[in-house]
Amino acid sequence: MKRKKILFLLFLLGLISACSFSDSDKDAKDRDSMLAENESADMDSNVDGGSLGNMESKADDTNTLSVKEGEFDEDVDTNRMIIHTAQLDIRVKDFEKTQINIENKVADYDGYVVESSVYRESDDDISGQMVVRVPEEHFQAFLTDAEEAAVDVLSREVSGQDVTEEYVDLESRLKSKQVVEERLLEFMDEAEKTEDLLKISDDLSTVQEDIEVIAGKMEYLENQSDYATVEIVLHEDLITVPDIDNENFNTWEKTKKQFADSVNGLLKIGSGFIVFIIGNLPIIMPLFIIGAIVYFVIRRRKKTE
Repeated sequence: MKRKKILFLLFLLGLISACSFSDSDKDAKDRDSMLAENESADMDSNVDGGSLGNMESKADDTNTLSVKEGEFDEDVDTNRMIIHTAQLDIRVKDFEKTQINIENKVADYDGYVVESSVYRESDDDISGQMVVRVPEEHFQAFLTDAEEAAVDVLSREVSGQDVTEEYVDLESRLKSKQVVEERLLEFMDEAEKTEDLLKISDDLSTVQEDIEVIAGKMEYLENQSDYATVEIVLHEDLITVPDIDNENFNTWEKTKKQFADSVNGLLKIGSGFIVFIIGNLPIIMPLFIIGAIVYFVIRRRKKTE
């Protein structure tokens, strides 16, 4: 009889312990199930969503919590988001004046200058480059103003990139991450074990990092679509016309100089001739005597004949 009572008490204790372990294990399985669901949702989002170049982050590959796909579709903004860019290559009459006018137009449209540079290869060749950003609503008006300031439009290129789907995807993912963040905070308040708190804290940190990355991408897309980027290359070809400078002719001084050069030239010739004659007398005199003798001999023979 006593043995049966002892076995019955042991059975009750085992049953209570099993129930307690089951409850704890159930909570852990709930979190693991939510993490698995979130991983699947993130993988689908990575396949369907667009990319933003170098701004992609490892946060898209992290196992985080998520809500079911399509839960926030009715709240997504369907306005089209277009990123406009333009390149203008123009020839201008006055480079400095045109540059100032363009800067003033940018300020009038509440835009800003990103970059401005000037290149002077020679006195007759000036070129430069400007990169400006203007609000999207003034994009076409600014292009018209820039072209009107030019003497000739060498080239014009306008392009647009539709990032609506990419932004919608990011917005949906952001809302999902925010809901998961709230759920994790609730789990953290209810957790009693240290290991559960550490696990939830790690998951919460990952989700918050994802939220920051997604919010940064959305802010970048908003800025790019709100302000259009325009790159302008300016050329100015100068033709220099020299002035007539009567004061620098110096006619009388140049005449005196030419006369003096001529006299000096004659003196040099005379001096050289004298030097040649006197310096070569030892040779010239014998030749002269021999020549004189030959002359008189020939002349005498002619008279005799």
